[in-house]
Amino acid sequence: MLSVHWRLAELWTLQQQRELTEDETSEMSACLHYNAIYARKLAGLYNLSLAASITADTEWQHRICEQIEKLEGQGVQYPEFR
Repeated sequence: MLSVHWRLAELWTLQQQRELTEDETSEMSACLHYNAIYARKLAGLYNLSLAASITADTEWQHRICEQIEKLEGQGVQYPEFR
């Protein structure tokens, strides 16, 4: 999970308790914008991976999967709570 997702969750929680300040509203908008960019990049890579799979181009698919893993691995990783 990216740090932007943690901040977005924090801002959403604050919004449930009170009205966000102008700065917080701006920050939430920036977080949503960054999330949209991230989601589009990831969706594009998933689509390319599917195309590589359909064409049986395993070398290409492996390169795409490396990019997916790199993108998904960005950000702070928090341990599982048990």
